[in-house]
Amino acid sequence: MHRIEAGISDYNAHPFGADDMWQTNNKPGSPIRYRGHEEQTWTKTAPPPKKGILEDKWVDMWLEDENKPIKDFCCTMQRKREIRKKQERKIAKKTGWESWKEEQKRSWRKFKSAILNALQYLVLWRGTLQTIGGQFGTGIQSYFSFLRFLVLLNSVTFLLIAGFILIPNIAFNESGIEQTFTVSNTSEKCFVYNPTERGLQIFYVYIIDILIGTGFMELTYMFYGFYKNTAVTLSTFFYNIPLAYLVTTLVYFLLSLLWIVIRSVQGFKQSLITEDSSMTNYTDKVLAGWDFCFKDEKIVKLKQRSILYELKVNLEEEKMRRLHAQRTMSQRIGIYSMRIFLNFIVVVLLCGAFYCIYRSTEESQKLLESTSVKGNFILELLAGYLPSIVITAANFLLPLLFNIGIKWEKYTLSVEIRMTLIRCVFLRLASLAMLLYSLWNNITCGNFEDKTPCELCGYNYKDSNCWETRVGQEMYKLLIFDFLTVLVMILLVDFPRKMIVDHCSCKIIQLWGQQEFMVPPFVLDIIYGQTVCWIGTFFCPLLPLLNTIKYFIIFYMKKLTLFSNCRPADRTFRASSANFFFLLVLLLGLALSWVAVLYSIFALPPSKACGPFRNQNFIWDTISTSLETLPRVAREFLQFIGSQAFVIPLFFLSCIVMFYLMALGNSYGKLVSALKDQLQSERNRKILLNQAYQ
Repeated sequence: MHRIEAGISDYNAHPFGADDMWQTNNKPGSPIRYRGHEEQTWTKTAPPPKKGILEDKWVDMWLEDENKPIKDFCCTMQRKREIRKKQERKIAKKTGWESWKEEQKRSWRKFKSAILNALQYLVLWRGTLQTIGGQFGTGIQSYFSFLRFLVLLNSVTFLLIAGFILIPNIAFNESGIEQTFTVSNTSEKCFVYNPTERGLQIFYVYIIDILIGTGFMELTYMFYGFYKNTAVTLSTFFYNIPLAYLVTTLVYFLLSLLWIVIRSVQGFKQSLITEDSSMTNYTDKVLAGWDFCFKDEKIVKLKQRSILYELKVNLEEEKMRRLHAQRTMSQRIGIYSMRIFLNFIVVVLLCGAFYCIYRSTEESQKLLESTSVKGNFILELLAGYLPSIVITAANFLLPLLFNIGIKWEKYTLSVEIRMTLIRCVFLRLASLAMLLYSLWNNITCGNFEDKTPCELCGYNYKDSNCWETRVGQEMYKLLIFDFLTVLVMILLVDFPRKMIVDHCSCKIIQLWGQQEFMVPPFVLDIIYGQTVCWIGTFFCPLLPLLNTIKYFIIFYMKKLTLFSNCRPADRTFRASSANFFFLLVLLLGLALSWVAVLYSIFALPPSKACGPFRNQNFIWDTISTSLETLPRVAREFLQFIGSQAFVIPLFFLSCIVMFYLMALGNSYGKLVSALKDQLQSERNRKILLNQAYQ
């Protein structure tokens, strides 16, 4: 038996593949044939090949990559020592110059590894995320990791805006540098814009201005209307503020897209591995899920709990798949009928919510201008926040109904989460789209019988002298109201619920139980807030700063309520697939913000009385105007890039590359399938081999 065990260990360590290593007819007493460079045959009584020969071949195979660090080898410590000795012998045989180069490479690797290890301690909320993952599983940890990602994204966006828009404007205005600007000759009515001209005001008006973004707030760096269409020209320095404003907008949109796509690709790889049952999730977690480098007892317990939660996810998913596979035909027909009926109810509820949002946006402006509301602090505040209140109420009430209805549709856990998320995502993004539609319908006189205001200035100057600031105000109010809603839910709902459950012995209250930390709706809340931020950043440049502060506070508030008020969810979900889905939803929010901002840039005429583009017919005209000031060679080159002669060949080349990548991906998919089949057959061979020689 010792010889058989030695042969099996050589089988596991053989570097040339299992097919070359063993062949057997799976009968007791039959010869087992070793196939390497020299074919040998032995039986149970024949001596197996020397173990050192196989190890030497194994070590030589790893030594083909001389620059690979020892710690990257997947082998035992004994074999790592042998590899180290052989590497040192190879280095000793080299000349002085080659030996010096090898030492420099090794020193550089050590230095780079030390720097990377040091940078790990600078990762924001690193220890907190590890604690959350150990206490409540990777599913809840994914929410806080996603929130950290949005904090970093908003911080970088604000730094771009501060560096190219905010700081230059402050420097030029405060230093008294001469600035040049031009204004086109249009009607004087289009240039009437003075939001602070109100006469004697009551003290609470300033509070209203801060909360709604009106009055003196419109003449601060917070909103689009304060920035000027000026350019600074010095002896060796030229800075065009409108061009910087537009280019910075495009840059942070592209940066957000690239950052999200890169993170999505990483999550998609993990999702493919974890969602595929053929990749043996249980084996990976049981045999390869533990890190033996842990020494701290606290970290050991956190890792144990994390693995436990992941195993619960796999077992629950497997159980639900088996139950669904046992359904009869009549049960399936009943379930499909119920799904059709419930989806019809969902569509009716969504249409009703959109109509309420449209009507609230129209009535809000009318109420603010009516004499019955002006002068009343409460009514004026409610009228200003009416669209935000309706949108927040729809986003709060309808998902509750969706969660109740989804239980009757009998989906698996993962499908149930995705369906609920899809409906909630559509509700939130479509509600923002409806708000923007109602705003632009008012700006372009779409629902007016008298088109005179729009014919004179190109937009409704009577209701919106600076329509960009009006849009920025709506996004500003949505962000503030969303933040206040989160705080109110945590302070006035979560904590009182915890106290009632702990100190009340009523059976109904105990049945209600502690609150579960529901990751999907919470993630949708922050995605909704990020979409509002993206849409409003062009019209309210300091919105990313406010959003960063908002998410920073929400992180600690959610952490507090998680450890104080919540318990682990009864029904866990897979974090890898959820992360990819959340990023996909975030991409949809980014696409919606692109549509809104690009429509404003290309289709709507900018306000004549405010903003950095007040002298242009369209905002995009700033690019063509700036190109005229460039040297002839640079101007012709950029015009060629934007012409059809460049775009059409680029399109065909992109199509060719896309089809090539699709074919390459298809071939890789077939190769992966073949390797999976080979792994399955090798596993069966090992099982038969062990059964044959027991």
